[in-house]
Amino acid sequence: MFAFLLTILLLDFGPSLRPASAADAACPDAELLSGRLITDVCWACLFPVRIAGVPLGGGEVPDGASDASVCVCNDNLGVPRPGFTIGLWEPARIIELVRNPTCAPALGGIRLPFGDVRLLGTGGQSEYDGSDLVFYNVHVYAFPLLIMLDLFFDDRCNPDGFSEFDILHFSELDPTWNNSELGFFAHPEATWLTSPPALAACLADGVSASAGTPIDELFWCAGTWGLIYPFAGAQPTLGSRPRYTSLSATRVMAALHRRGLARRTMGDAALCKAPIEPFLPKSQYKLSMFYPLPEANDAHVIGETPFRWGIHRTYPGPGEDHLYLLWRWQDCCATF
Repeated sequence: MFAFLLTILLLDFGPSLRPASAADAACPDAELLSGRLITDVCWACLFPVRIAGVPLGGGEVPDGASDASVCVCNDNLGVPRPGFTIGLWEPARIIELVRNPTCAPALGGIRLPFGDVRLLGTGGQSEYDGSDLVFYNVHVYAFPLLIMLDLFFDDRCNPDGFSEFDILHFSELDPTWNNSELGFFAHPEATWLTSPPALAACLADGVSASAGTPIDELFWCAGTWGLIYPFAGAQPTLGSRPRYTSLSATRVMAALHRRGLARRTMGDAALCKAPIEPFLPKSQYKLSMFYPLPEANDAHVIGETPFRWGIHRTYPGPGEDHLYLLWRWQDCCATF
């Protein structure tokens, strides 16, 4: 599917899809589909792999993961079939944060022609200067790396049905991302989720997330990164660029969940068929930076302080755009 879409874009728009030159810091090439898939991916982050409840390898199992050993699921004809459980951390998405709209470092640094300029994002708003707000556009790609490399996967353990690199979401085409007020009206629960008591509760999430365990019940908090609501791109310039980009990536994932476009893949309820999950299950996910300075030996949970994993993972120019590999815990039933 991705190859087909890219071919159509190249045929239709030709020269308007220009790769950035080596000196072009405005739209760098992240070299995603290269040897960096071997050297810059945290392959140890797959573990532990649990087969029939028995863990293989080290690592942390998230709270809420299934503890079952055996399972029973209906096949396509509705006939119950027994099986055993499989659980592991699966690299599932690439989340790309860019300063310049339509720039796609994951696609080699090309610029995608979206046409109508009214749909494009912005680096800020006219009533603010650059010291008040930071703004990133966010691109989400399906990236089922284990399936793409033919390393592992039972059909039942692929709830999305993706089997290759594909485009899922571009914030330039989402008007709520570019307008905080519109985003507020699209998700009115933000009224009480930004109240002083809700803000105070986020302190506990920041402490817990920095210890490696985000609190799922506080779904409006992103630990030390800030508030997930509203689902919009503008945020105060407090902290480091890894914090800004991590919070924007979390907001987009929360928005996809809230709109019924993402699933719960963790727990007993997800063994046979992953259900739609309207609120972000933070403990189901972890992130590792891929570009510009990769986390090749570890990953971090949502809300974990950047002082532990990545306050240094940025540099001026091309290093101000970031790519994260999103890992999700996958529980599934491999039937006989």
